[in-house]
Amino acid sequence: MSYQEFRDIFYNGVWKQNTGIVQLLGMCPILAVSTSVVNGVSLGLATTIVMALSGASVALIRQLVPNEARIPVFILIIAVLVTAIQYLMNAYLYSLYVVLGIFIPLIVTNCIVLARVEAFAAKNPASQSAFDGMAMGLGLTAVLAVLGGLREIMGHGTLLSGIDLALGPSAKSLVITVLPDYHGFLLAILPPGAFITLGCLIAGKNWLNQRTESRQARIEPVISAA
Repeated sequence: MSYQEFRDIFYNGVWKQNTGIVQLLGMCPILAVSTSVVNGVSLGLATTIVMALSGASVALIRQLVPNEARIPVFILIIAVLVTAIQYLMNAYLYSLYVVLGIFIPLIVTNCIVLARVEAFAAKNPASQSAFDGMAMGLGLTAVLAVLGGLREIMGHGTLLSGIDLALGPSAKSLVITVLPDYHGFLLAILPPGAFITLGCLIAGKNWLNQRTESRQARIEPVISAA
């Protein structure tokens, strides 16, 4: 895989076709789990691992699977990977596993994973498919991190709350109090707050894209004249 392909796949997954704010896939976990940075990033990284491994696995067997059976086979591969991650989190990150709850096994039914496997991994080599899955997963993780951070600050006035669930009791000192003596804003941590905050992120991305396009439109005539 060339550097340009590497760059294009990464840019496409993280920004251009970001699953959270462009494709708007997997809204259930995005809105439900993004009440804090730790919850959002944890589920995002779990999804990233599943997407990378499932992409590579499907790419390796894509020529052996009959076209009529591809969807059940893809779902089976994803389910095996999710089950393995679920057991690992249950064994080594039990407190975080309890907090994320049903949303870990629900990665199996997350349309983000299956859609990317079907759209990319079933048509490309294993290395590219694995990197594409990782890029898409990191794009989702970034959205969950920003969304969770904004909602956590507005809802509780803190940042990185619950990090001890992932890194142990000694990590409690990493929690940042952004707004001291803050009594919280309930709407921010409820589903309507998630919709509103996500809408603001989508609007912000569209504004940045339009700004970039306008800048390029002004530069191109100058370059052509030179």
